[in-house]
Amino acid sequence: MSQPSSRPTIGPHVNHLVLSVRDLEASHRFYTEVLGFEQCGEMTHSMKMRFYRGSPTSHHDLALAETGDPSKYDSPPKWDMRDMPPGINHIAIGYADREAWLAQLQRLNDLGVQVHVRGNHGMTHSAYISDPDGNGVEVLYDLPAEVWEGDVDAALNYFEYLPASDLSDTTDYQHFGEGHEPPAARPGVVAKVVD
Repeated sequence: MSQPSSRPTIGPHVNHLVLSVRDLEASHRFYTEVLGFEQCGEMTHSMKMRFYRGSPTSHHDLALAETGDPSKYDSPPKWDMRDMPPGINHIAIGYADREAWLAQLQRLNDLGVQVHVRGNHGMTHSAYISDPDGNGVEVLYDLPAEVWEGDVDAALNYFEYLPASDLSDTTDYQHFGEGHEPPAARPGVVAKVVD
């Protein structure tokens, strides 16, 4: 009989996130009506807390817990990736594929949700918004692994800013790793603010 390994074959992963919110109803509407999560449960004792999932294969991905006295907290800060107080900077909500993500971008636009930043990372294409409590929310789809797996660090450091109102997308992905031009040398790609 073989001995089990003392090291896991797959590392840890984020199982779910619990956010403290000022107004459970406002946050419920945002995470269900704007982002598309399904409420799958609600705590029936001790506190106001609801559970949400993106797929029936998950018990829950997200939970919202209403604070006991919302009036003792300041108004939410305007989200800014570079200047937030300690805590969660943003959460990333992934959509199944490019088409689902483009449909979600159109939905955000139709609902009048403000996009703070829009751009293409080396491993995702993303739009950054914020929830009713000022928490940053990155709405994204993952690029194919062959795009970024050759140099994960370079892909993580790459970002091409696009106008916040841009609802289009390209599949002319920047590739990272050996045998690929570095981003600065690639014609037509500018890693700076363009809006």
